[in-house]
Amino acid sequence: MSKNKKLGLNTICAHIGEVKDEQFKGAISPIYLSSSYEYLDVDVKRYPRYFNTPNQEFLAKKIAALENTETAMIFGSGMAAISTMFLAFLKQGDHLVVQNTLYGGTVNFIKEEFPKYGIDYTFTNGYKLEDFEAAIKSNTKLIHIETPSNPLLTITDIKAVAKFAKSKGILTSIDNTFASPVNQKPMDLGIDMVMHSATKYFGGHSDICAGAVASSAENIERIWNVGKNLGGSLSDMTVWMLERSMKTLGLRVKTQTKNAKKLAKWLNNHPKVSKVYYPGLKSHPEHQLAKLQMSGYGAMLSFELIDSLDSQQFQKQLKLIKSSMSLAGIESTMISPHLTSHALLTQKERDNVGISNQLIRFSVGIEEIKDLKRDINQAIGKLKE
Repeated sequence: MSKNKKLGLNTICAHIGEVKDEQFKGAISPIYLSSSYEYLDVDVKRYPRYFNTPNQEFLAKKIAALENTETAMIFGSGMAAISTMFLAFLKQGDHLVVQNTLYGGTVNFIKEEFPKYGIDYTFTNGYKLEDFEAAIKSNTKLIHIETPSNPLLTITDIKAVAKFAKSKGILTSIDNTFASPVNQKPMDLGIDMVMHSATKYFGGHSDICAGAVASSAENIERIWNVGKNLGGSLSDMTVWMLERSMKTLGLRVKTQTKNAKKLAKWLNNHPKVSKVYYPGLKSHPEHQLAKLQMSGYGAMLSFELIDSLDSQQFQKQLKLIKSSMSLAGIESTMISPHLTSHALLTQKERDNVGISNQLIRFSVGIEEIKDLKRDINQAIGKLKE
């Protein structure tokens, strides 16, 4: 476990993972943009594609400290992180069990690429423990989960899945992007590997594309051996920007989480909203589980307008909230998952996991609640039923 576990969240965000400016004693990390480093008589032979430039190395320390892991790696995108992780632990003849409520890009990667490598996989029928138990085979090597899931905010019992997997000698991984380490620490619940689209809450300002995996030193070594060949490293300028952004991770996410809970309750009582998906609502089927394994319910929610309202026209009428791809920026955004995050799935596949064309995913920002409510109401008011 990380030796920084006893430090407070904002202390880790502000201080761990800084590159010390030994020459000029500056207050922030200097940027090392070199792609060529000395190799004779040095402890570390540094090269950007080897994930070990000074900025890359130290930012990994911050992520490991936040996730309570031994170490971590930074990648060029969330998909670079998860694909490298999968390929490090799965080979021809192996089997992956993966949760059915999952980010569309991950689903597409598995379906498009795994057959080329001879890797078998099974999507669970649900996200309960018994669904994972039913899906394993004698050659299962990894179970991958996502909780809260994108975009329906389903909650999987992390501790139960991890315990079951360990009893079978199977590794586990989780996409912790939606919760972030501010609201959930899967390693403390028994998960082996934690990945993030660092584009989201780690970046937090909608100007960075990155990914991360945090785990034991042994697991990261295996991921590194594959990663250096695939070449999914991140430029040091972006690494520096990401480290700067993460200094305010705790402050941003806690504010966004507080806003999301208030808006979820408000939308849940709105006459023009038919359904709200948010684990912080007592009506959410896994509310009690979320309460046990999360320190906060997250800043993401989804909702469906009543059938007589056009969800796309609603988004076009918004003035403050942006209809914009991605999520987790300080500004609030909304999207239709069937046109964006899950557009690569077929209509049948979306229907099977409950993603309707009325569904709107809401990434809640740091704005004042009253302003967000006003914007939603004015947009609804312009629609014809």
